[in-house]
Amino acid sequence: MRILPLVTALGMSVLLSACVEYGKPPEKTTGAQDYNDYCAACHGPTGQGDGGTAGTFAKKPADLSTLAARNKGTFPTTKVMAQIWGYAGKKGKGVMPDFAPLLEGDTVPYDGGDGIATPTPIRLVELAEYLKTLQVK
Repeated sequence: MRILPLVTALGMSVLLSACVEYGKPPEKTTGAQDYNDYCAACHGPTGQGDGGTAGTFAKKPADLSTLAARNKGTFPTTKVMAQIWGYAGKKGKGVMPDFAPLLEGDTVPYDGGDGIATPTPIRLVELAEYLKTLQVK
């Protein structure tokens, strides 16, 4: 019978609708908001590694405002995204947490500078794009 899939789909939609506050659209985040929520405590409001918790670490958090300057004037987008996502090969070896679970969700095709548009979580793209705005001239 084909009624079971329909009943299952209707039941799931009712359950899912209970998870979203009625009349309120899902929260939309921005790169700036995610930076302030997850990065600024360590890296500081301008990315210079001087956040409120920076003094609690044995090694000062990275100065994110000089990433482009330290890379011959080019912002290392793919490397930065890998570090944020947790693909940089340092899982469990440093103090920076793996933010992958926080950045899951919708993806967009994004070319990080290698000429290949890869499906990338939109929040990760927005965060990397925001970090570009923190670069010192």
